[in-house]
Amino acid sequence: MNEAWGVLAAVLSSGLGGTSVAATRYLVSAIDPLAIGSFRFGIGFLLLLPAALLQGGRWPPRRDWSSVAGLGVLYFALFPILFNASLIFTTAARGALALSTLPLLTMVVGALLGSEDLTVRKSIGVVTATLGVALALLSGLASAPPGAWRGDLLMVAAALCMALYSIWSKSFIARSGPIPFTTVSMGVGALCLVLISYWRGSFAPVAAFEDPQWLAAIYLGAFGSALTFYLWAFALERTTPTRVAISVTVNPITASLVGAALLDEPLRWNLVGGIVTVFAGIWIATTLGRQARPATQPS
Repeated sequence: MNEAWGVLAAVLSSGLGGTSVAATRYLVSAIDPLAIGSFRFGIGFLLLLPAALLQGGRWPPRRDWSSVAGLGVLYFALFPILFNASLIFTTAARGALALSTLPLLTMVVGALLGSEDLTVRKSIGVVTATLGVALALLSGLASAPPGAWRGDLLMVAAALCMALYSIWSKSFIARSGPIPFTTVSMGVGALCLVLISYWRGSFAPVAAFEDPQWLAAIYLGAFGSALTFYLWAFALERTTPTRVAISVTVNPITASLVGAALLDEPLRWNLVGGIVTVFAGIWIATTLGRQARPATQPS
């Protein structure tokens, strides 16, 4: 039951991440993508910090500080930079499909590092969910600008950052809890993004922000950052990195549904087929027989 809550938290986290795409699409016409990341993770950190202080839980011990900071840079600074850079060269649909390699990368890297077992059932579930994303995005995959492969590779590199974060952070979360760990790592990543954005002059357009822009930025910080990544860490505390990572296939599905509801984007038959296939893959991968050997945790 504890593991089931972890899987549910991961699906909710990825679903919220999908809804954040609409807010990002709205803001990207007004402000630099790096500044969007600064607002998203900066506000998220400011919201998580009082929650962590009020909770009175364990903070990462001194011996973990450098590792937690490194994971913060990896996930909350390098990941969004690679993610945003990839979309300069490729389409959103191809980028979403490339990001959906995350569960496959997590499963393979996790097996190589000895953090969890590589099983046939889990592999079938991961492949099925990824095919579901491809089906859902079918109409957008055919068209691609010249050199789109560069963006695809950058997105796969972003997915690798996320996979390594999911694998390496599990033991640190176990020692300090999801809220303190996420607060510290997000704070470090946000600081890096803020410094880079300030150096590039990315905050200049903020002076012209009106209520809709501020509401979008606050939504990204509160729901697309603080809640989303707390749920991700909560899930990693309770189940394996691959079972958490496979939930990322829900992200483009949710983004498509939100786009259809709020941005008048077309809703086609292939999206419905993709939704069914994605959730079938998640079910296959996350209902691994209970008799399987427990995954070893990284030290």
